Amino acid sequence: MAATPVSTVFLVAASLRLTPAQTASLLSAVLLVSGAGSVLQSLGVWEFGARLPFVMLPGGAATALFVQIAHDHGPAVASGSVLLAAALLLAVTPWCGRVVRLLPPLVMGVTVLLVGISMVRVTTQLLTGPGGQAATPGASAAAGLTVLVTLVAHLLLRGAWRQSAVLLGLVGGTLLTVVSGLGRLAPAAGAGVSLPHLLPYGTPVFDLPAALPLLLFSLTSLAEATGQTVLNSDVPDPGRDVPRVARADALASLLGGVLGTPPMVTSSENIGINRLTGVRSREVTAAAGALLIAAGLFSPLSRLVAGLPAAVVAGSALVVYAAIIVMGVEMLNRVRASDPATTEPLTVGLALTAGLLPVVAPGLYAGLPATVRTVLGSGVVAGTLTAILLHALTRAASPARARGALGPPVRGR
Repeated sequence: MAATPVSTVFLVAASLRLTPAQTASLLSAVLLVSGAGSVLQSLGVWEFGARLPFVMLPGGAATALFVQIAHDHGPAVASGSVLLAAALLLAVTPWCGRVVRLLPPLVMGVTVLLVGISMVRVTTQLLTGPGGQAATPGASAAAGLTVLVTLVAHLLLRGAWRQSAVLLGLVGGTLLTVVSGLGRLAPAAGAGVSLPHLLPYGTPVFDLPAALPLLLFSLTSLAEATGQTVLNSDVPDPGRDVPRVARADALASLLGGVLGTPPMVTSSENIGINRLTGVRSREVTAAAGALLIAAGLFSPLSRLVAGLPAAVVAGSALVVYAAIIVMGVEMLNRVRASDPATTEPLTVGLALTAGLLPVVAPGLYAGLPATVRTVLGSGVVAGTLTAILLHALTRAASPARARGALGPPVRGR
């Protein structure tokens, strides 16, 4: 619960070139919204919250998409996209089951894999700068040290400490960077209790084509909510509990959009934590949410961590997005690649090609109209839409192929 908000804020702040004061305010907002969302999921209010031992955190893939939109269109558009995605999630909760069927592992795997690949490219700009100039040796060394500390922590530690490897990498990488003179720690000024700023990027801008990545993500999050609700509930009732989980996610994301945060999701790590600790009490997760709220109000903490070197954040970001790439590969492992009768491998190949084209050739669609360029120029959107359309097309064609294989009907004499 501590590692994810901290690493998320550093990714956003470094990508958007936020000042230490702005970073501290954003961290305060993420901690507050995460805590409030965790309390809501644990205790429930009316039809919001599943009343299960759930913790809410900023989503990894959602954060990557938020950063990508902010990088391409500005942070005000990114905030507007969060609000649009939350509103869409609220609107579709009555039809959770039908939406989930449109997003099989094939589609979700393509989306997650493209998110990871696209964000590796964005993260390198923390080292090279927006112009793509060569990274300084010091910046590369600081990022490498951070990756090394994170990897060592992941290999040597176990349990909850291992799950905090990214946070430990941030701390260890910062210490090594400062001691070796490769960078410096520059905390923001201020002390005491502080509240996050409303609309820190200005009035949100609602741009549907630019928001498509997060709109698609909001739909895919229903599949994740369904899975962990069934696994974490003693008496699962997806028809009742999944909409409550989704509504709480949407409500927290609406609040986060106003405060400038990425979308909030009920973390899939809940499954691992519950199994690891054996604790399945929603009172415990509600109390943990209250601790997050207190941490968000404690200004010295957020201002201290706001001053981490950008190269250290870049190293942690590369680890996070590497993990996202692996998640996408694992999802695609479910595709029946060895079956010559299935079209799934071709669907995945074409979808990944559509998603990688704007990555390997950024100027490919420069001559197209702005709206079309916004859709096709985003690898995540182009790949995901291609996967959805091809999957739907092949499913529709399957019954026809089956009927053709049986031959024409035989008429009796």
